[in-house]
Amino acid sequence: MTALPASSALEAAAPVRHDWQLDEVRALFALPFNDLIFKAQCAHRAYFDPNEVQVSSLLSIKTGSCSEDCGYCPQSARYDTGLKPEALMPVDAVLKAAERAKAEGASRFCMGAAWRRPKDKDIERVVEMVQGVKALGMETCVTLGMLTDEQTARLKEGGLDYYNHNLDTSEEYYSEVITTRTYQDRLDTLARVRDAGINVCCGGIVGMGESDDDRAKLLIELANMPSHPESVPINMLVQVEGTPLMGTEALDPFVFIRTIAVARIMMPKSRVRLSAGRTEMNDEMQALCFLAGANSIFYGDKLLTTDNPMTNRDKALFERLGVHMGGSNYAHQ
Repeated sequence: MTALPASSALEAAAPVRHDWQLDEVRALFALPFNDLIFKAQCAHRAYFDPNEVQVSSLLSIKTGSCSEDCGYCPQSARYDTGLKPEALMPVDAVLKAAERAKAEGASRFCMGAAWRRPKDKDIERVVEMVQGVKALGMETCVTLGMLTDEQTARLKEGGLDYYNHNLDTSEEYYSEVITTRTYQDRLDTLARVRDAGINVCCGGIVGMGESDDDRAKLLIELANMPSHPESVPINMLVQVEGTPLMGTEALDPFVFIRTIAVARIMMPKSRVRLSAGRTEMNDEMQALCFLAGANSIFYGDKLLTTDNPMTNRDKALFERLGVHMGGSNYAHQ
């Protein structure tokens, strides 16, 4: 049996690049499955402990009544999904949820608000939440929609560690899913966050009816940024009754696993997060995602407004796989 090469050789075989071309990425997706997984596993081991998974917990701090028309989202005011809108949560309620998440093993607490863009007064409340969560010894992440320069600076000043703002899909397919915000709007927000010195959490959703090339182009957009996102969530569409994407043909599980693997190869130092859609994945599929290079998950029973595997199930799976929970921000250098 051939041993994996030493770490220095692995790093040489998994360079950090920002110049990926479509033909190269198509070729990765087309590799025989075993070859792709081996290549992804080598890239993973070059920069990470292969048996460590970073655990985040996600809380919806303001739910529903969003003016955007994202075709996958039950929080849009445009769709009748039976979701009850809720105002921005009190700070103390958010901190109690963070304490519970920490007790269950989460190292990062993520807070999501259903806004197109927040008001300045909302930012001040969120900063209070960020500071309270940091005082618990946890990393902080928020997703609030589009930001102004001043709002971004205030979040940085308040100590925010990560800002999540997904691209969702390729630029070409984007208008099939969302019409109320442009792709460039998203890129501009990401640039503001990066320029402010906040870590970037940015990925996408697969299984929305997009093509193979759309998935490849999404990963190229992420990997060819001047700095790779520190966290790359890969979501599988959760179909919700009442949203336009309800009834979309289900994605082949192996296509999803391949997407994880290609993301790992293209962004070897990033945390690749196995995100929405885990309720539809059996333990074997999740194990293959970890083998393909996923090394972060959302933990708990909810992802904003949709179900997520229960904490006890995740702990049992980790034990069966010999995986331990970790929390380092980024790959070792």
